[in-house]
Amino acid sequence: MILSYKFRDKSYMYKTFARIILNNEKICSILKSYDIIGAVPIHKKRKAERGYNQSELIAKEIARNIKEIQYGNFLKKIKNNEKQSTLDKGKRAENVKNVYEIQNKDIIFNKKVIVLDDIYTTGSTVNECSRILKENEAKEILILSIAK
Repeated sequence: MILSYKFRDKSYMYKTFARIILNNEKICSILKSYDIIGAVPIHKKRKAERGYNQSELIAKEIARNIKEIQYGNFLKKIKNNEKQSTLDKGKRAENVKNVYEIQNKDIIFNKKVIVLDDIYTTGSTVNECSRILKENEAKEILILSIAK
């Protein structure tokens, strides 16, 4: 389902994935203790090709339904690197090095931040996002993914 959502123009499926998270009371209680949620960004070229950022749609829906959390675009992808899914484990960490930057430091400074990524494989993408957030003084970072 996630691959169809991501690669086969099924953007409407974001509500299904958000609902799975929102229907889990334990997860929601954890999320409510955070200040802001954002998504792993995709490059503007890839977003133009796909038409949407799949993680962003889910994160926005979560923020709409959990009033304690705001949605924020705090990361930006500045390099259109190779797709992680095409690489082996050893090359993934190198592929995402220095491809993200902070877009709005003020909204993450000293805040508890959630980063939503659709699929967690090796952790390379979210580790790089976390590194950037820590460098820019996010107080705490939680990684939320749909699948592993």
